[in-house]
Amino acid sequence: MRRALAGIALAATLMVALSFLIPLALLVREQARDRVTTAAEQRAAALSPVLALTTKPADVQQAVAGLGSRDQLAVRLPEGELVGTLRAPRQALERAVEKRETLAMDTAEGWVYLQPVVLAQDRVAVVEAYVPGVDLTRGVGASWGVMSLLALGLVGGSVLVADRLGARVVRSSRSLSRASLALGSGDLDVRVEPDGPPELVEAGVAFNTMADRVAELLAVEREMVADLSHRLRTPLTALYLEADLMGGSHSARRVSDAVAQLESELDSIITAARTPLAAGPSGGVPARPCEVTEVVARRLDFWSVLATQQDRPYERSFTPRPTPVRFPEDDLAAVVDALIGNVFRHTPQGTAFAVRVERTDRHVLLTVDDAGPGVADPDAALTRGVSVGGSTGLGLDIVARAARTADGEMQITRAPMGGARVQVAFGLAGADR
Repeated sequence: MRRALAGIALAATLMVALSFLIPLALLVREQARDRVTTAAEQRAAALSPVLALTTKPADVQQAVAGLGSRDQLAVRLPEGELVGTLRAPRQALERAVEKRETLAMDTAEGWVYLQPVVLAQDRVAVVEAYVPGVDLTRGVGASWGVMSLLALGLVGGSVLVADRLGARVVRSSRSLSRASLALGSGDLDVRVEPDGPPELVEAGVAFNTMADRVAELLAVEREMVADLSHRLRTPLTALYLEADLMGGSHSARRVSDAVAQLESELDSIITAARTPLAAGPSGGVPARPCEVTEVVARRLDFWSVLATQQDRPYERSFTPRPTPVRFPEDDLAAVVDALIGNVFRHTPQGTAFAVRVERTDRHVLLTVDDAGPGVADPDAALTRGVSVGGSTGLGLDIVARAARTADGEMQITRAPMGGARVQVAFGLAGADR
């Protein structure tokens, strides 16, 4: 933008300067020519009274010398004698004598003016005034130089002023752009110092107001999430009491374990919601590497009890190689629960499923297959809040966002078992990017 403003100022000023400079230069040249030719005509006219009194060559020569222009004045006397050096063409001189016509013409050496003087007895003398070519343009070059310097100064000054103004605009625009990118990247504390033209000042004030409002709304939303999560502790306490009343049976222990896990998840949600916005969900601390195989095996053991109750056959296949990923263990467990939970929610009882963990050079692949009806519209299933099977429409979106966070991706295809295959790739910790 700065260069564009300077270019516009340069083009506009050049057009204005040239529109005045060219006509003014031509006018200066014409004025210089008119000045010297008028003086020459006046000198030629000054000889007419002398010729009316005498045509003696000596007297005429003395009069020419008295005018101080011996080299630039010449006279052809009626008898054909010459005083001085004539520079006009012979045809022009004869025309002036015969037709008694005043002539002015340009020659190779300069400018010639012929003025006939009619004397007594119908005799004709011709006075010639000569101006060398150098005198016709004397001072014109210097005048043009001065005007060119003034024009260059005007153009340079306008470009400099436009550049300074453009720098101010560009500086304000870049500051606003950097702040917008920072806000989009999650820096909620970024603000701008309104500067520049009034329009950019208003934009800066509006940006600061928007950033304050965004931070305020996010803070309110996070507090609401924390409050709602805290309100769930009351029914959890009731579940604990019910589990105690059930005694020490296996079912009571399962209920107690599930309630304990749910309470732990609620504690994590409340902690994340109460974390300062600028720190991010992890408080600004990079996630420690965790083993995908260990987390998946632990969560599959949890779901295996319910699978046995529902007569769901399942398969597991885990790579023996290490599978470290730089991703929070709790978040990874939530991903596994979302994938396996979808199988239980969206397929009939007795439907088989398989869980597999593999490793490539750069990724760890978590694959969950089932023998259910499959996913008719994978794109719709990945749209947050859009349900394709009576759910909230958030589970697969959470998985997809987790994969992107871990430098991976998620794909939904048809499984060899006939149902849906959901494959999640996590970036391998320590792999070259």
